[in-house]
Amino acid sequence: MHILIKLKIPTLAAISKNCINWTFVFHFYPQQSSPSSFPLTRFHTTMSSTKQEGEVVTSVLSSEQAAELYDVKSRDLAMEKADEAAQLEVDPSSNRRLVWKIDLILLTVISLVSAFQYMDKSSSNYASVMGIKTDLKMVGNQYSWVGTSFYLGFLVFEAPCSWTLQRLPLSKITSAYIIAWGLLLCLTSLVKSYPTFILTRTLLGVLESSITPAMVLFMSQWYKKDEQFFRTSILIACNAVGGLVGASVSYRLYERQLAGTLSMDAWRILFIIVGLITIVTGLMVLFIIPDTPSQAWWLNKTEKLLAIQRIRSNKQGFGNRHFKKEQVYEALVDPRLYLYFFLQVAVAIPNGGFSNFSALMIAGLGYGKGKALLMGMPTSAVSIIGMILFGYLSTIRNRRLDIAFAGLALNLISGCLMAFAKPLHAQLAGYYIFGISPIPYTCILSMVASNSAGHSKKVFMGAISMIGYCTGNLIGPQTFRESQAPHYQGAKTAIVACYCIAFLILAAIYIVNVRENKRRDALDERLPADMLNSEFADLTDFQNPEFRYAI
Repeated sequence: MHILIKLKIPTLAAISKNCINWTFVFHFYPQQSSPSSFPLTRFHTTMSSTKQEGEVVTSVLSSEQAAELYDVKSRDLAMEKADEAAQLEVDPSSNRRLVWKIDLILLTVISLVSAFQYMDKSSSNYASVMGIKTDLKMVGNQYSWVGTSFYLGFLVFEAPCSWTLQRLPLSKITSAYIIAWGLLLCLTSLVKSYPTFILTRTLLGVLESSITPAMVLFMSQWYKKDEQFFRTSILIACNAVGGLVGASVSYRLYERQLAGTLSMDAWRILFIIVGLITIVTGLMVLFIIPDTPSQAWWLNKTEKLLAIQRIRSNKQGFGNRHFKKEQVYEALVDPRLYLYFFLQVAVAIPNGGFSNFSALMIAGLGYGKGKALLMGMPTSAVSIIGMILFGYLSTIRNRRLDIAFAGLALNLISGCLMAFAKPLHAQLAGYYIFGISPIPYTCILSMVASNSAGHSKKVFMGAISMIGYCTGNLIGPQTFRESQAPHYQGAKTAIVACYCIAFLILAAIYIVNVRENKRRDALDERLPADMLNSEFADLTDFQNPEFRYAI
């Protein structure tokens, strides 16, 4: 015997005042006839433009029809252990020990990935003062296309890459991407012409498009909502660690090149070094990070169950490998999708230009090329300290958008100093304060991880967000015109304008989330009481009336 319950739930679409009715079809199976103790196995959604009264319709299906409708693929990867985990209580002491262990192992490894990814992306920036422009005969605005080509590859492959991260084992496919880009970096040392170099940078963007979406998925798998912003801040701070390491290595190679003690060009050796480091990091991801927490070899059985129980409050689970088109359709009517996209564009334009031209900009203040490599290191130091500090503050106040507003204010000060200050020391201070610039980007990543429920929706929202990031980084280097070298006044003015726009978009995100939370609190709707383990049903934030958006 199989019972079908069809329930129409009217909700208010956040994108407008129009009502949208989501129709859920729940299939309940007797305990003895279903391979899972979880009663919700499949749902369908339809939308209507008019509000209708809620209704309940019951009918009896044959066993053949029930078997056809039962689809284990729609369940979350954590569902298999959900009942067993529900028997455990995560006390504060056990939670602290488990989080410390996760931080020590998982966070350490993905922080190394973040550090070396940034060093890889910035390798062309370091190479620009080590002779690559002369060796590859770059003229005019050709160097601007080095940064743009990277993000062009990133942009083109972002969507298919995100699809592979959902369909394939997360850790294994991520490590494959990392190892491949490490090999490509090593091969970059062999390039002899500008077109070949552009090709390698484009392919590098293709491979590295996987990393940030993978980090978002790891964060949502392992950490609770109120823990994610701080850990994401640590990841971004490790970008600066990669910047420090890259600048130090580059300066030492440049010194030896001037002394004539190198067997090949310094920039070629640089690509080999960062490539080999990246390959080792990829192997660490393969052997240390599991595809899901319940597969972690470094957790005992009880800890694996506690890891499942801990993230139950996220109402998102570990995700699943079945792509659901209806969740993509929902994302397309979610205003957050477009706000994330345009916020990414606004904050990425300054990043795209600065990450490729910072060494040349500092050299334009009157410092020699070698010293310009060293003078950029305080920016990385400011980033490390600032990102960790702001991330920690978010754990105290637990309002990440407030932190993002404060970070944007510092970004605007940084841009104004670089663009409009007359004293060179004031301009240099602006460069250093720019180390805080990733705070809005960190906010977006944690928002995608925390506020996008439904695995297919989360993957899609993350992909569109990163496309915005790519778009901004594509535009950024083009704001630096060779005719304005070495001060690049037009690019600096564009940085100020972008941060002003970012303020307005961030305010819109705040308003949308606060208003929706208040609306849900007023309605106080609940999921059916007999709907067991609903946290692992792969429900989206629209489908789950108990979901609340992190502010």
